[in-house]
Amino acid sequence: MTVSINGADHDRPPRPGQCLRTYLREEGCTGVKKGCDTGDCGACTVHVDGVPVHSCVYPAFRARGRRVTTIEGLAPPDGLHPVQQRFLDAQGFQCGFCTAGLIMTTAALDEARLADLPRALKGNLCRCTGYRAIGDAIRGVRTVDDADGGPAVGASVGAPAGAQVVTGAAQYTFDVDVPGLLHLKVLRSPYAHARIAGIDTAPALAVPGVRAVLTHEDAPGRHFSTARHEHPTEDPADTRVLDDVVRFAGQRVAAVVADTEAAAEEGCRRLRVAYEVLPPVLGPEAAMRPGAPLVHGDKDPVANRIARPDRNLAGELHAELGSVADGFAEADVVYEETFRTPRVQHASLETHGAIGWLDNEGRLTLRSSTQTPFLTRLALADLYDLPPERVRVLTGRVGGGFGGKQEMLTEDLVALAVRTTGRPVKHEYTRAEQFTSATTRHAFTVRMKAGARRDGSLTALQLHVVTDTGAYGNHGPAVMYHGCHESIAVYRCPNKKVDAYAVYTTTVPAGAFRGYGLGQVSFAVESVLDELARRLGMDPVLFRERNVVRPGEPLTAPGEHADDLLIGSYGLDQCLAAIRSAAASTGTQAPPGWLVGDGMAMAMIAAGPPGGHVADAAVTLLPDGRYELAVGTAEFGNGSTTVHAQIVADTLGTTPDRIVIRQSDTDLVGHDTGAFGSTGVVVAGHAVLLAARALRTRILESAGGSTLSAGAVHLPDGTSLPLTRVGPVQAEGRWAGTPRSVAFNAHWFRIAVDPDTGELRILRSVHSADAGRVMNPLQCRGQIEGGVAQALGSALTERMVVDEAGRVTTTGFRQYHLPAYADVPETEIVLADTEDSIGPLGAKSMSESPYNPVAPALANALRDATGVRFTELPFTRDRVWARLQDRAGPSA
Repeated sequence: MTVSINGADHDRPPRPGQCLRTYLREEGCTGVKKGCDTGDCGACTVHVDGVPVHSCVYPAFRARGRRVTTIEGLAPPDGLHPVQQRFLDAQGFQCGFCTAGLIMTTAALDEARLADLPRALKGNLCRCTGYRAIGDAIRGVRTVDDADGGPAVGASVGAPAGAQVVTGAAQYTFDVDVPGLLHLKVLRSPYAHARIAGIDTAPALAVPGVRAVLTHEDAPGRHFSTARHEHPTEDPADTRVLDDVVRFAGQRVAAVVADTEAAAEEGCRRLRVAYEVLPPVLGPEAAMRPGAPLVHGDKDPVANRIARPDRNLAGELHAELGSVADGFAEADVVYEETFRTPRVQHASLETHGAIGWLDNEGRLTLRSSTQTPFLTRLALADLYDLPPERVRVLTGRVGGGFGGKQEMLTEDLVALAVRTTGRPVKHEYTRAEQFTSATTRHAFTVRMKAGARRDGSLTALQLHVVTDTGAYGNHGPAVMYHGCHESIAVYRCPNKKVDAYAVYTTTVPAGAFRGYGLGQVSFAVESVLDELARRLGMDPVLFRERNVVRPGEPLTAPGEHADDLLIGSYGLDQCLAAIRSAAASTGTQAPPGWLVGDGMAMAMIAAGPPGGHVADAAVTLLPDGRYELAVGTAEFGNGSTTVHAQIVADTLGTTPDRIVIRQSDTDLVGHDTGAFGSTGVVVAGHAVLLAARALRTRILESAGGSTLSAGAVHLPDGTSLPLTRVGPVQAEGRWAGTPRSVAFNAHWFRIAVDPDTGELRILRSVHSADAGRVMNPLQCRGQIEGGVAQALGSALTERMVVDEAGRVTTTGFRQYHLPAYADVPETEIVLADTEDSIGPLGAKSMSESPYNPVAPALANALRDATGVRFTELPFTRDRVWARLQDRAGPSA
């Protein structure tokens, strides 16, 4: 077989049944990405004789005699293809994993299809951007600032790796060639709860190419948590690498390591496992009943850090401020309702995975798609009784995370396989495994009761929260605590009470997800407060203005919480004013006969987790006069790398293009807790600022200078000394993530609902945010738009379905409706004018917080339009239609 790939002939024949995507990657075209394997996401799009195809479903043999172009071959030799340049000029990407596919699709569009982007892009998904930046890129709208000679901080500077992203040169986890690589595949449990009575490995070992079979007998006996936090004791220790008890359908049973993926898969098929099936418990309410099957009944509550294993409780919280009984007695209006939110998948286009090997010194080395390389290193060292210096963890560019990669889901098993075989080993989740075996957003049931006086002042807030943490407690207690804190701490109320439970069930584990529980609880809180405002006849914005916390006031919620949370700056008043202005607008039109309504909600979030979040940074003046920044924070579309470069550039009087960045490698940079909890700018950025300031002082002191500019130190006598005659000089900075400030967000929708079909259309969407000093307006806008789009997905369409046997049945994008270009309306962004007293250079976090007010704002708009209080997400068309058939009462 001969196929022309990017102008060069390739004559290696494909394997039987091989798809074009894997063939192209094996031929070195790593810009062709794996996102779904079913032709649904478009990350693998290439041109075959000029026609775009999804190469994951295009048989490789069909390319014989054809001309194939990948992202690597799109550009002319002397520059970028016009579409690549437009994506660069508009920053039409965040993590960038989908970008090559989007560019290849766009490059083949004619004028007619360019005029109908919703239809033209229906085969391409992006989980990060919210699509506005992609639309700008396709239309040729330039949004990037060059920052010519001006300050970098505050300018819409492009990402340092932008050119690599748009050309397919950016290296993600599996875009490296490791000689002698073995492949690991996992046999997963078909049962929600079972004991493994025995595993016959002989048939698998007889498969040609199989090198090892790993079972619970080969795995360490100790328990750990897949969750990664600076302090591991925050999470239950309830997980083993491979266990003799499986607690959800999809859990690891055994691993087969082989020369090829096909051999490893065949080995898994030939394993013979004897199961003793145990009673499952599939819902948290059932799991809490006396006599329910115990998920971790064999664990010790102290040693394993489980609240009550005899009641299936990973964690619980019971606390009260004041007396809610007195508060409800004082109230003129009381409202109570129960709200439910489902499991949601992170759906990052790059699935979980890692490659491991032993380096020349025999050290365990892992290249992983993780948000927490340093914490993963420490966990592996502890698990395998290794000194931390004998373990190295590094990341390439990470293809999306959203909290899902704040877990150790593959690295522990890869490490076991490497130590067993002595060979390099790769383990990459399939998209189905991502749905059935990776973590999800926690499903919440929240019963909310609130009371208020006639003047609108709150008298009592009461929460009863039950979360489904699934088979393992990773993040379960912490998500429960966090969800119950800022959601009500933002309101002044003398009487507050919380009873909350993080409950084990024999279902796929939940974990960290954007918003970390606040989105689920805020859905209930903001819906109930909207209902109170309606019953009092008050404007919902005015009602909140009357009750929100004010500058200088304490942030109170029931339970023990770190006392380092402060209001470092206050822009909530500006956010609510922006919402009030939007609500007063007119001019949006709905189809005749449709029901129209407005709704708003707000949210507050802490910048970072309690208990410490540490970042080290170092900045070095290089011999050539440039600067090197070494920082541990991983880049997965969060944009922290761009902001870090901006901070260094302004502090040292240079430009971002003169900053060389080294990051996310435990061998090469200082400790970093990880890229989660909205800390990339406010924690790691603070460390970067301290390091840059310290280096500036050292350079000026060593050279006797008074000021710095790009390339030179300026001396008091008016002369200049080239930086090439000063270096190398290095300085370091560290920030421990405390004290912490808070960010505020508010959202408003105007919607229309078709009463005959249940279709919901968003007529206008406005989001106001208090991000402190905005370091990069374009990037901040992108984070907000991406958060809103992801929240709209979980509010309107996204829901993981678990059947009566405990199996996840939504196993691909085709069953699980991610928002596509056509599904996401344009959101108007209004930024408050504040400067934070805690964050670096006045900045605050803005990666998680936009997510939280979206679902309740949409629910409140639905209530306004229909008169029905919708209490369960998502608001799918069939659910809306069914509720509209019976509008007799205000609650659903």
